[in-house]
Amino acid sequence: MAEVVAVCFRLAPKPYYFDPGDLKLRLGDRVVAETAKGIELGRVTEGRHSVPDELIPQPLKPLLRVATPGDLRKEESNRAKEIEARQACVALIQQHGLPMRLVNVAYTLDRSRVVFYFSAEGRVDFRDLVRDLARSLRTRIELHQVGVRDQAKMVGGFGTCGRPLCCATFLQEFCPVAIRMAKEQGLSLNPTKISGMCGRLLCCLRYEYDTYRELRRTLPKPGTTVETVDGPGVVVDVELLRETFEVELHSAEDDGPPEGNGEVRRYRLSDLVEPEPAPKKRPRKDRRRRRRGRKPKDAGAAEGSPAQGTQT
Repeated sequence: MAEVVAVCFRLAPKPYYFDPGDLKLRLGDRVVAETAKGIELGRVTEGRHSVPDELIPQPLKPLLRVATPGDLRKEESNRAKEIEARQACVALIQQHGLPMRLVNVAYTLDRSRVVFYFSAEGRVDFRDLVRDLARSLRTRIELHQVGVRDQAKMVGGFGTCGRPLCCATFLQEFCPVAIRMAKEQGLSLNPTKISGMCGRLLCCLRYEYDTYRELRRTLPKPGTTVETVDGPGVVVDVELLRETFEVELHSAEDDGPPEGNGEVRRYRLSDLVEPEPAPKKRPRKDRRRRRRGRKPKDAGAAEGSPAQGTQT
């Protein structure tokens, strides 16, 4: 077990573990850390806690320091320089006629590197673009291609529910989403209603999928025959969230099977009558034992008859 703190960065909501050392940290403190991109300014999202060694990528990097007022001023200055870098990059993209869209720009805290995030349908040859950007900005240039979901995560916005996008607020990782999740929840399969800003299936389709699947497993399916407190009937409709189902009761005048030709009523699982258990059959072994204990029919005659001997 190792003692760590979790830190999130501006364009990476996923927390990363760092060694806090002797720093006195509280939740929400701004800290300076060295990452794969360089020196960055982050925020503490989880205080000191112990984590198993197998869950920590080795080697565990230490935090450099708690952010000073000078670090915060430099961060604000970098935001202004990012706007200038964005304008220069967009102009060069148009000049070179590259099929790519600039998504975001990020300077490291020490301005030793600037990272450009872009989206494109295919592979893009941006070697000339990098050369011109390095000549214009006079710093190390990196270009990273991101997918449509990462693009929506960086840009942000509002979903069809009227709330900020999940990926831009609290969602740390993208989980696989399939069309069967929308079918299981009885949603319309209209692509415009089940797709997000990124054009992919809504991430929230996965939130209640397990609940719907468990309810469908416990509740009777439409068309099945059930025995209710009011008699037998056929399930005609199921409301999963209310955990109720409608049953068309079998008519009392009909002696045939309950095909659903009577009154429709709503029930819960507690309103069903469990079928009486069938009588248990006596095991064959017991029957064989009983047969072995019986006396043969001619046993009495054999015992009463005199013994026969041989004549001499």
